[in-house]
Amino acid sequence: MSFVERIKQRRFLSFSLLLMTLSTGILIGTVLSTGVQAARDGQTAAPDATPLVVPSPASLGNDFTRLAKKAEPSVVNISTDYTPKPLTSRKGRPQLGDDDDASDEDAQADLFRRFFGQNPGFPGGRSMPRPKSMGTGSGFIVDKNGYIITNYHVVEKADHIKVKVPDDTTEYKAKMIGYDKEIDMAVLKIEASKPLPALKVANSDGVQVGDWAIAIGSPFGLEATVTAGIVSAKGRSNISGARQFQSFIQTDAAINPGNSGGPLLNIAGDVVGINTAIATESGGSQGVGFALPINTAVKSYNMIIRSGKVTRGSIGVTFGRTDRPELLKALGVDGGVLINEVTAGGPAEKAGMKAEDVIVALNGKPIKNGDDLVSRVADTPVGEKVKVTVDRGGKKMDLDVAIRDRAEVIADGGLGAPRRGTEIEPSAGQNQAKFGIAIVNIGDGERENMNLEIKGGVQVTRVEPDSLAEEMGVQERDVIVSINRVPVSSPDDVKKVQATLKPGDAVAFRIMRPFGGGGRGKTQWQSSFLAGTLPKN
Repeated sequence: MSFVERIKQRRFLSFSLLLMTLSTGILIGTVLSTGVQAARDGQTAAPDATPLVVPSPASLGNDFTRLAKKAEPSVVNISTDYTPKPLTSRKGRPQLGDDDDASDEDAQADLFRRFFGQNPGFPGGRSMPRPKSMGTGSGFIVDKNGYIITNYHVVEKADHIKVKVPDDTTEYKAKMIGYDKEIDMAVLKIEASKPLPALKVANSDGVQVGDWAIAIGSPFGLEATVTAGIVSAKGRSNISGARQFQSFIQTDAAINPGNSGGPLLNIAGDVVGINTAIATESGGSQGVGFALPINTAVKSYNMIIRSGKVTRGSIGVTFGRTDRPELLKALGVDGGVLINEVTAGGPAEKAGMKAEDVIVALNGKPIKNGDDLVSRVADTPVGEKVKVTVDRGGKKMDLDVAIRDRAEVIADGGLGAPRRGTEIEPSAGQNQAKFGIAIVNIGDGERENMNLEIKGGVQVTRVEPDSLAEEMGVQERDVIVSINRVPVSSPDDVKKVQATLKPGDAVAFRIMRPFGGGGRGKTQWQSSFLAGTLPKN
């Protein structure tokens, strides 16, 4: 083949390849154009819009996804029913039965909302039964053999308790193993045909403000609802309706009616608390919920599964839940718990403890505050003796106190049973003291009418506006028993104490305050302490 022929052949091949490439491009373009056009056939509203295509499903997992999958199978829905006892209506108004604590619940409704229970009304005018009431709540499995923790208020009135486990069509009948009303916790048991997935508990002492917090439960009956937030505060005990042994973890994870009894989890999916209450004005979540720390619940749980009940120790004293710093300063101590009253016949009285003593140590270990004292005494076995160190008028002394069952001490009328007396009017002959109060002596006849069992004291008849006394919280009709632990029985005694103080000094009043009474009723008296600081100008 000549050189010219070879050139012609190469040109032919190149031209043929070019034609093939162009043909393929035209074909592909035609196919694409045809496909899009086919998709637009009948598309008259937006003929130039390209339809969207849903891709194949893809899992975008995160920590919350994994946590929910892990924890949800262990969170149960609890439903109950009960038939209230017949109630008698007087003058057309329903009356509460002895077993109905709705009056207590009403008092807590402004802030401390419980999540469970419905009490439908009924026509007044005669004795009649109320219809069966239903309720729902949450709980969580803590043992593969079917043991469940929930709130006591979820099941306290139930005739029947039923439990529904996720991914199980069976509705299990639950048995109450025991409960602890003081912390609002109950332990249930269901009999399942196979081991159940149990949640792991964490050490709630390790919870910090700002930690992730996840709540799982059945708000409004909506099972397996997961909400997330953070721990917004710890140690919340100054909440309306909170009991002595309740100190809550606060969270902004959404908690609503029906979440009660469900778990509050950390980011690892372990239980740090039991969702118990919310602060609300609407009845729903407003970003402030409260969970009982799991450490508190575990102590009661272990006692319940061992003996079916919870036993706590007591020494039989009362004190203020929170004391102002000036109070202890005025008494010359750096810390401890100031005793308001000592239960008659109780362990503390038998050991020689008195009102106005400051408990500064237990078995040689300093007492931080009232919650610390209660926790340590409650955890001490009943019958065991403890060494209580008290400060009495600046002197330390050790008292051997035998721990008693708290339930027995309460049954004996202890733990600050209020004194009773008759209501009186302020007397004349007032003397103005320098604390900003008008005070009078209490005569023997008045003391007897008041049934005021303490000796001495002066009664406040007026509190001056913007005075130290007003700032401290002194009220008319209070009886001042002592000032900085110095007993007072007359206005002159009060003035003598005032004369020993200088501006900037801390002042502590021990008072008896009346409440209740009226008509044929009797006034009740409660001992407490008030504190403040004398103005420097």
